[in-house]
Amino acid sequence: MKQILTIAGSDSGGGAGIQADIKAISANGGFAMSAITSVTAQNTVAVTDAFDLPIPLIEAQLDAVFTDFEVASVKTGMLSSPAIVEAVAEKLREHTPPSVVVDPVMISKSKFPLLKEEAVGSLKTVLIPLATVITPNVYEAELLAQQDIRNTDDAKSAAKVISKLGSHAVLVKGGHLIGSKATDVLYCNGQWTFFEAERVETENTHGTGCTYSAAIATQLAHGKDLIDAIRTAKAYITGAIQHALDIGHGHGPTNHFFRF
Repeated sequence: MKQILTIAGSDSGGGAGIQADIKAISANGGFAMSAITSVTAQNTVAVTDAFDLPIPLIEAQLDAVFTDFEVASVKTGMLSSPAIVEAVAEKLREHTPPSVVVDPVMISKSKFPLLKEEAVGSLKTVLIPLATVITPNVYEAELLAQQDIRNTDDAKSAAKVISKLGSHAVLVKGGHLIGSKATDVLYCNGQWTFFEAERVETENTHGTGCTYSAAIATQLAHGKDLIDAIRTAKAYITGAIQHALDIGHGHGPTNHFFRF
């Protein structure tokens, strides 16, 4: 069984972060391993607090996994501080996993900052250049590209700008774009690929970005090329949203195990 490592924060509500990643990896046929970077107090309504783990403990988790398991793919999520970003990047350079999916988690739906402003520079300079693909949503892509995004043409423009940071490929997710379809834009090796799905009318979308990127990482671990990995993961996240769970009093989580 392919072994996939997620490096991210913990969501006490179970819908996003490490918990969502483990569920998505498992649902996509991988064995999930984790290195927790931060612990958040979080539910479907809001993130109310967060605590970053000490750097030596984060590094020890990563070394423990890499020295024992055959890590076929890595996904990164919440890396809140410059020190965490740099420590994770250093371990990725040291252990050289076959593929790295960077989900540049920056802010929660309730507007709680999950990436400190001073960490954006580290993300750009030391982590993104190691990425097989970076998977920003519209808000994150706007911040990274320093431009507004309203439609697919804007997403293409932003993806091209972000690609100059050094990632092999950029996938700008289209869930927040205007239009009847949720269209994700991939820029890779100077080529464009578009991934469309019918937009699902639901408020229960907690953890979609985490789930999608973890599914991509798992499909890459299975040996699929990037386009096929994204296409398979896109179908999976669309189904998980279509069967989302109406639990909690805010944005309910996607249903990671809808197929079962």
